[in-house]
Amino acid sequence: MKKFFFFFLFLLICVPQIFAENSSLNFKNDFTNFKKLVKEIMIRRTNAVAIANRLKCKIKSEKPLSGKDLDTLNNGRVKYLELRKELLGIAFKYENSRAIFSRQEMQIKGTALALAASLILYDNYLLMISIFENDEQLRKFLNQRDKGYKIKENQLAQVTLSYNSIRNRARVRKAMEFYERAKKRCDFSKDDDVLFLDSIIKNSFSYGLTRHHSPLFVLKNKLKFMQAITADVLRKLTKEEMDLLSKFFGNSVGLIETRKGKLYRRADVFNYLTNQLRAGDILLEKTPFRLTDKFIPGHWGHAAIWVGTEHELKKLGAWKNNIVAKYQPQIKNGHCIVEALREGVCLNTLNHFLNIDDIAVIRPNITTNQLRERIILSLRQVGKDYDFNFDVETTDKIVCSELIYTVYLNIDWQTEKMLGRFTISPDNVAKKTFDKNSKLKLITFYHDGNLVTNEPLKLMRKLMMSK
Repeated sequence: MKKFFFFFLFLLICVPQIFAENSSLNFKNDFTNFKKLVKEIMIRRTNAVAIANRLKCKIKSEKPLSGKDLDTLNNGRVKYLELRKELLGIAFKYENSRAIFSRQEMQIKGTALALAASLILYDNYLLMISIFENDEQLRKFLNQRDKGYKIKENQLAQVTLSYNSIRNRARVRKAMEFYERAKKRCDFSKDDDVLFLDSIIKNSFSYGLTRHHSPLFVLKNKLKFMQAITADVLRKLTKEEMDLLSKFFGNSVGLIETRKGKLYRRADVFNYLTNQLRAGDILLEKTPFRLTDKFIPGHWGHAAIWVGTEHELKKLGAWKNNIVAKYQPQIKNGHCIVEALREGVCLNTLNHFLNIDDIAVIRPNITTNQLRERIILSLRQVGKDYDFNFDVETTDKIVCSELIYTVYLNIDWQTEKMLGRFTISPDNVAKKTFDKNSKLKLITFYHDGNLVTNEPLKLMRKLMMSK
């Protein structure tokens, strides 16, 4: 009897705690995966608009869709359905967070995650599917079956029915009401997870129209929430309403930029950095005014490489290399920074790069021959697609910090395992400067718009450790 009592006591005390810990761990993994999904979705929205406009022009000029066009559409709808499935999984899993978590903090986080996933699903319909649906030929193609791609007939039409579902709207509305009440009574100003989810929710096109009671979303004068924008409705949109859609497209393309960076268009900063930079320097940046900054763990949000000016590359003996020669016109026009952005790996100017608040210039200590090889290798990456999986072990696609990992291959970089793959963050790059025996040295550091002259490395470490 005594043994039974202690066993019962163990179950009573430990099992709920173990369950709570597992739930929190699952949430952390799901939240990390959700951030990756959001970033990919924002990019795919941009691509969807470009593809739709191009194909509509082709159809209007009475030209047939090419095999490449059809393949693009097939791959696009397969990916759309995959992303939709993942988002639905997250939304349903955390829909009733009050039953999953005992702590109020986690209940609110879970509900916010479910709400953010649901709103992105609605926005995706408006911004990725409805723009195709208002063309009869494209709509017909998108709903036809394709065994090769395992797409069922009228599969995207089913998405439209789901979008129109009053039951689904009511579920999202319930989550929205709970979340809005929680925001009023709790302080989330120091919770990065909630701040990230809140930025997704507040900047959702569907959520914004709901709060402003747009007449487009009125159903029987009672339900002012997410009425489907069908093909007929799209044709009747006023200029003002289309401008609203366009504005949101702009936001989703830029992943929400609330202001310009504190180093933006500052001649003093541009001139100072121009004199400081040397070919092969690694650049780290921070943009707290962009939603993208919240996707990346740690202080630094982006990394790039200064490949050098024409003068520097000639001095290195790299100017006439076949790889470098391809980009000579761009480099002559000031495009001296290689970086992996949402549209892929490209060359940009310093002026373009400086729409930021913080920048660190880190210089590798390597020989001239090694530096020349690193510059050529960095230019080899130009044109590659963005790596949505953030996997350092793939080379055909690349993300910003993977660019550093790939180019400076003789450095033993710190990586982290996330969702079954090894990743490297900009902070992982910066941490190498803390090692006394490191081949990397911090040359210049601007923080919050100001040049740091007093122990810059110490301040950078402090900022990074606080994250």
